[in-house]
Amino acid sequence: MNFSYRIAYVFWRNLVSYKRFVLTTFLASLIQPLFYLITFGIGMGAYIGHFGGRPYLYFLVPGVLITSVMMTASFECMYGTFVKMVHEKLYDSLIATPVSAEDAVAGDIAWGAFRGLVSGGLMMIVAIFMGILPVSLLSVLLLILLMIFVGILFSSLAMIVTAFAPNFDFFNYYSELVITPMLFFSGVFFPLDKFPDWMKTLSLFLPLTHAVAISRAIFNGTYTRGLIFNFLVIFVLEVTAFFIGVRLMKKRLIK
Repeated sequence: MNFSYRIAYVFWRNLVSYKRFVLTTFLASLIQPLFYLITFGIGMGAYIGHFGGRPYLYFLVPGVLITSVMMTASFECMYGTFVKMVHEKLYDSLIATPVSAEDAVAGDIAWGAFRGLVSGGLMMIVAIFMGILPVSLLSVLLLILLMIFVGILFSSLAMIVTAFAPNFDFFNYYSELVITPMLFFSGVFFPLDKFPDWMKTLSLFLPLTHAVAISRAIFNGTYTRGLIFNFLVIFVLEVTAFFIGVRLMKKRLIK
């Protein structure tokens, strides 16, 4: 594959364009996660009370933070990329320059990951104001690193979907059949140990499960050897999805 430093140019182009809509996109990134925190954390939390010796919000926030990264990165590399590819013809313009197709796609994956990182960072600030803090500065740095990995993973998966998308409606299949089920079967809102055995096994095949497990461990400062497995799953899926996404998008752009 033909990658080069021009990936940074693609990223910078997106950043310059993004600055015009920064306020509206910030607000949009916060709406759904805050909705989850209010409805589940405050509403359901009032009935659940303490969970594992702590308020339910302490269980919920680490998962919602990672969900925010996933959703933002995914939608940026689905709808955002599709608009640039089909309606604005931006990719056609880019690959007519020394920027390769691989550079263009990788730059947009990096951009999607950055958008996810910003969204997750905003949620972290909300968590701080709610008094739900990571236990140390190291924990904050580890969370940032995790959000970058998760952002790249779901940006890459979204690129794979976009490579096959004939129109906007196609994205509904991925959103409804993949993203939404992951929200409820990955331990975001409920602990996995309360699920039937077959559902626990199924959850191990969902990347969000492993990301949420790591996030919750970082928030609580409880590190176990099992986290190594969680991280390896995310890393392997991330690298695999990245190269598949770039290859498929290149095939679509140059056909």
